[in-house]
Amino acid sequence: MLKYRSAGRGLRRVSAALLALGIAVLFVAPSAADDGASELLRDGEYLLRAGGCVSCHTGREDDAPFLAGGRAIESPVGTFYGPNITPDPETGIGRWSQRDFERALQHGRSPAGHHYYPAFPYTTYARMRPDDVAALWAYLRTVEPVQRENRPHDLDWFARFRPGLAVWKFLHFRPAVFEPDADASDEWNRGAYLSSALAHCAECHSPRTRTGGIKPALRYAGARMAGGDVAPNITPDQETGIGSWSGRHLMRYLDLGMDPQGDFAGGPMGDVINEGTSFLTDADRRALAVYFRSLEPIRHEVPPAD
Repeated sequence: MLKYRSAGRGLRRVSAALLALGIAVLFVAPSAADDGASELLRDGEYLLRAGGCVSCHTGREDDAPFLAGGRAIESPVGTFYGPNITPDPETGIGRWSQRDFERALQHGRSPAGHHYYPAFPYTTYARMRPDDVAALWAYLRTVEPVQRENRPHDLDWFARFRPGLAVWKFLHFRPAVFEPDADASDEWNRGAYLSSALAHCAECHSPRTRTGGIKPALRYAGARMAGGDVAPNITPDQETGIGSWSGRHLMRYLDLGMDPQGDFAGGPMGDVINEGTSFLTDADRRALAVYFRSLEPIRHEVPPAD
């Protein structure tokens, strides 16, 4: 009898402990899951800013709905208009799957398989790590849906032939995920990743060939943009680039838009700073500064406007 009662008390204690553990799991496990989901969404929102998405997919007007498209993007072949990337099922990307999103960023194709124009910088986003693509997708699913029809691009007649984009891709696009340089520091690799997989700095700051590809020998050496603005040489050349800028100068410019002479960025770069790089951490702005200051100096004057 004594053994039986002792075993019974032991069983009751075990049962009580299991019940308590079950209650704890009910209250603690969802909290941990919520923390994980919240971190994913925070990462996605940060990547949205780091990738410069806002400055193309949100209109310039003060009351423009967030990421609902409509902003004009000038190019040598006409004007593109940033599309609606809110999760509206009719006019945005609400019916897309995550696989559709991955294919858009990494292969430049729509859910229907059509080629995207490289005004959408998938040539850069193709280098994003898969977990970053997933985080960005998760965040975009939480954005307020906005029903707003996309504005058709206004392009020269020859640029309207979308199948021709397959030729452009054959000449200029090789999808590949960013590979860190084992001989470089973590900070340098972070800056390289931010520039070449997210912020797509080379897309504006590099002159292009007649077929629209970046000139490899002049990457980051500056270019005149279609609207007439100059994307300056951001290699550390002392005369034509940013060779006289310190790391602090670069960090301040990416944060506040103020250059070493006290002038402030305007035009497209002003948008990039106000809606993108000013949201980065100091550590990431420092990583970008380290990366740009490490580039091979290229002496290149941006040619005057025609």
